[in-house]
Amino acid sequence: MFMMLKEYFTGLFNYDRHINLQFSALINAADNKDKPAELMAHLLNAQQIWLSRCLGTSSSYYQLWPMWEPHTFNDIIVKNHSEWLNFLNIEIDAERIIVYENFKGEKFSSKLVDILAHVINHGTHHRAQIGLLLKQSEAIELPSTDYIHYVRGLQ
Repeated sequence: MFMMLKEYFTGLFNYDRHINLQFSALINAADNKDKPAELMAHLLNAQQIWLSRCLGTSSSYYQLWPMWEPHTFNDIIVKNHSEWLNFLNIEIDAERIIVYENFKGEKFSSKLVDILAHVINHGTHHRAQIGLLLKQSEAIELPSTDYIHYVRGLQ
């Protein structure tokens, strides 16, 4: 079962990288990039926070809303993707319970498979916000972010 989930989430993380790189380019080209950049930094940082939780390492030194410069996003996107794929290549139990603390110090436990789904969905949520902000302020054409469109392009 894990092999199927591993392949599934590898595909989703590949999609996530692809779309994040497109949005990074749009943010970097935008005149009004402050709020979109803030959201992208948060999205990328959250990926790192969740990975550290899955690895059982401390996430206490992360900020929830870092102030990263947009020109750094591509490197962070590639690094995050590589680290998540490395993690997925470890033979792990998708039902494994991850115990972690949020930034308020509250303790939680979640299945690994649910965390993986959350990381992907969290990115989708914030990219939608970024897209709306860019479209409103820049009047640009956004790329298709539909997963099925991405998958069709792979065939």
